[in-house]
Amino acid sequence: MEETPARLAGRPSWLLTQLAVHAHRLASDGFGEVGARGYHYRILAALEEFGVASQAELGRRCNMDRSDVVAAVNELAGRGFVERTPDPDDRRRNLVTLTPAGEGQLRRMDRALDRAQEELLEPLPAEERRTLADLLTRLLAHHRRG
Repeated sequence: MEETPARLAGRPSWLLTQLAVHAHRLASDGFGEVGARGYHYRILAALEEFGVASQAELGRRCNMDRSDVVAAVNELAGRGFVERTPDPDDRRRNLVTLTPAGEGQLRRMDRALDRAQEELLEPLPAEERRTLADLLTRLLAHHRRG
C-alpha cells in the first residue's frame, strides 16, 4: 500500500477529493445495480420535487449542461420514466414530466443511494454524520455565493 505524504494527508482539500472518489464509485455502483446513472437521479429528483420543467430548467436545477440534459431525458423517456411534450406556450421548448414508472425508478435509486451513503459513512455514528453533512453544506453554500 502506498503511503501518503504527510503534507497531503491532513489537508481537508486532499481528504475531500479522495473521499469524493469513493463516494462517486459507491453511488455509481449502486445506481448501476438498478440500471441508472447519477444524472438520471438528479433529473428524476428535480421533477419529483419541483414538478414539470423545461429541459433548460432541469439543466439549471441539476447543474447539468443542456446537451447532457437532452441525452439524459432521451434515455429516461425511452424507458418510460419521463414524458416529454411540447410547451403549449412555446412550441420550441419541451416540458418534461415524471411518470409513475419514473417515481418507482426514483424510489429504487433512493434505496441504492441510501446503501452507498451507509457504506461511505459506516465508521461514523449518527451525530457525527449529521455534523459532517452540516459542515459540508455550509462550505458548499459559502463557495457557491462567492
